[in-house]
Amino acid sequence: MNAAALLTELRAAVGEAQVLLGEACAPFELDWRKRWPGKALAVVRPGSTEEVAAAVRACATHGASLVPQGGNTGLVGGGVPDASGQQVLLSLQRLNRVREIDNANLTLTAEAGCILQTIQDAAEAQGLLFPLSLAAEGSCTIGGNLSNNAGGTQVLRYGNARELCLGLEVVTATGEVWQGLSGLRKDNTGYDLRDLFIGSEGTLGIITAATLKLHPQPLAQMTALAACPTLEAAVSLLSLARARAGSGLTGFEVMNAFSLALVRKHLPQLRQPLAESPWTVLLEISDSESVGHARSLFEGLLEAALDAGTITDAAVAESQAQSKTFWHLRESIPLAQSEEGLNIKHDIALPVSAIPAFVAQTDAALARQFPGVRMVDFGHLGDGNLHYNVQAPEGMAPGEFLKANEAAVNAIVYDQVGSFGGSISAEHGIGQLKREELAARKDPVALHLMRQIKKALDPQGLFNPNRVL
Repeated sequence: MNAAALLTELRAAVGEAQVLLGEACAPFELDWRKRWPGKALAVVRPGSTEEVAAAVRACATHGASLVPQGGNTGLVGGGVPDASGQQVLLSLQRLNRVREIDNANLTLTAEAGCILQTIQDAAEAQGLLFPLSLAAEGSCTIGGNLSNNAGGTQVLRYGNARELCLGLEVVTATGEVWQGLSGLRKDNTGYDLRDLFIGSEGTLGIITAATLKLHPQPLAQMTALAACPTLEAAVSLLSLARARAGSGLTGFEVMNAFSLALVRKHLPQLRQPLAESPWTVLLEISDSESVGHARSLFEGLLEAALDAGTITDAAVAESQAQSKTFWHLRESIPLAQSEEGLNIKHDIALPVSAIPAFVAQTDAALARQFPGVRMVDFGHLGDGNLHYNVQAPEGMAPGEFLKANEAAVNAIVYDQVGSFGGSISAEHGIGQLKREELAARKDPVALHLMRQIKKALDPQGLFNPNRVL
């Protein structure tokens, strides 16, 4: 590779000021978890789809690999360069416009670098809802959300990022632009190319824009925290909530006692309205009729749960501000855990019915092998996505525990996930963190098909090499 010639072409493609070198690259070279430091040949910051395509063509000519990056909030090391100093990091943060909102069609078209919260706010300004919501929404970008098929807190009602996308604009490995920004809900004309790129983590093409589904804003929302004596009781509460609220059930999160204890320890300013309980559920319903209808439904649900012994106590948010406070408790668990020290994270999916047995058996297996280990269990129980994280025993250096035991802990957890018919990645992706696990645990036929797709769409292996596969 002729680096000097490549840099000249990149400057011609995007402008000299948008090709960063040396120390100017540092903010883009380290992932959010600070686990995978890299070194880029350059950081390129295109301002349009045409500039992205020109940069890709330049890299293809010189055989330089590209790593696309959005808000750099990923958790699996998929959006940072390797340590070779030979990769070009393509930052999409300047592609940040909301191009169009079609109220009648309930769609919004935004560029890949648009911050998720900006899209939510743009929809809300039109009296509409874009329901993708996650803790990093103030800094993550929609291109990254789609590339990793992000989940978040409302998957139960609205689905993953995949279900919220109708069309894409994508730059291919040859520098061509696929114009697929359809707002159609029905288009049965051949292979669904959109679904190839969603969840591919930038290994097949570079998403530059997307047409997204919007929904009407609910007329009322009710939020509560409920204390459950067991995880089985939390699953029973979920069944009851589904039966009572149907599609109006928009959020159902579960948190174990230790996860909320970490929030109390490191974020004492966040008031917790319930006494400590083995498990706490945060549930939310949305209603299209009225506040009175929503309150009546919600109170009936909680009364039935109390009578059945499914919950032992509950606190209902009396205002939008209080509802946000409840959600803030849930969303602060990762920050509190980070304050406690490095930990071994697992983003897993299981059949909801299997989660209590999985937790009981896996907790026991880890405790036998690692006495004193502390479990931080929380996540989206409503859709079967559990964040099953392992904290070092009290008094042990967290970094040393992770370094010495991560592989053994993962083996126990992922073996158990497999035995219950689950997935080792629910919403965070594979990146480089789980690449070897995927190779060892994914169905061989599926892996072969994935490699064939990669070879067909990116024969030079330019896009995010050594990630996912």
